[in-house]
Amino acid sequence: MEKLKDTSVASPQETAATHSGASTPQGVVDVSSVRKFLMARGNSAVADRGFRWLMIACAMSIFAIVALIASELIARSQLSIAKFGIGFFFKQAWNPVTGDYGALTFIYGTLASSIVALIIAVPLSIGVSVFITEMSPKFLRGPLSFLTELLAAIPSVVYGLWAVFVLVPILRDDVNPVLMKTLGWTGFFAPPNFGQGVMTAGVILAIMILPIISSLTREVMTAVPGSQREAVLALGATRWEMIRMGVLRNARIGIVGSIILGLGRALGETMAVTMVIGNRPEIVKSLLAPGYSMASVIANEFTEASDSLYLSALVEIGLALFLVTIIVNGLARLLVWAVTRGASARVA
Repeated sequence: MEKLKDTSVASPQETAATHSGASTPQGVVDVSSVRKFLMARGNSAVADRGFRWLMIACAMSIFAIVALIASELIARSQLSIAKFGIGFFFKQAWNPVTGDYGALTFIYGTLASSIVALIIAVPLSIGVSVFITEMSPKFLRGPLSFLTELLAAIPSVVYGLWAVFVLVPILRDDVNPVLMKTLGWTGFFAPPNFGQGVMTAGVILAIMILPIISSLTREVMTAVPGSQREAVLALGATRWEMIRMGVLRNARIGIVGSIILGLGRALGETMAVTMVIGNRPEIVKSLLAPGYSMASVIANEFTEASDSLYLSALVEIGLALFLVTIIVNGLARLLVWAVTRGASARVA
């Protein structure tokens, strides 16, 4: 037993003293070389405080940017606000000759085309994501993911040109007649059939937001632990039930977030929508009829604004687009809260 005691592990103080070649007084801990180096560099409290305030400034800059945008839009649209008031957002008139302006037509066109885009893009994006993550052979996953993300890199003007020369004739000659024949009774697919309209704008927007929703949904689904899949399969579930309960249910918060980002892109898209929506300031129930969006009217008529009231009305439409984006994102966040109630995802 005494031999065992003699060969016992030395204390940290003894070890430090042995390596340093000098004895250390009892109760005094030797300072490591790393600690000596850090102490030699001086007190880092000033640097820590500076870094902290720098990060706070970066975070607060987001609020500052939003406030500056809102204040500038409000200041530049004061003339229109003073003349039309809140009624500007509920009037359909748009007549630069008589000086009568209203944004309701453009708000309708923006929301209608964006909703059509989501109706088309969300199921397709989720289907693509499910296939790539859960069902695709390994040799197809890389090319499919690359091609899907490549769609996001195409400039919007290229989408617009493609839509004018390819998509518009296809919809006008092949798709729209079928929709008018089968669903014309709803009033949403009634004549006229010019090829350019809210429906066409919604289709091109769906193609543009598909890679955003699909790539984010795929990343969220990939992050779901494999144990969730195995647990559901072990309970006797089918493959579809495993995907529905073990994957999609756990990834629903991220999926809703990706849809929000896609909606934000659809609301603000300008060039491609301008080229195919028809640019007619009218509210028509039929999605096949020409329409107008808020971004399109600003892009088309901003350089043609001949007087201060005309320019102020266009800036106020930009303010309306800003407010619509905030309201839509707020409602989407409310939807996320209503779905999750702050609880963690679970398989049930």
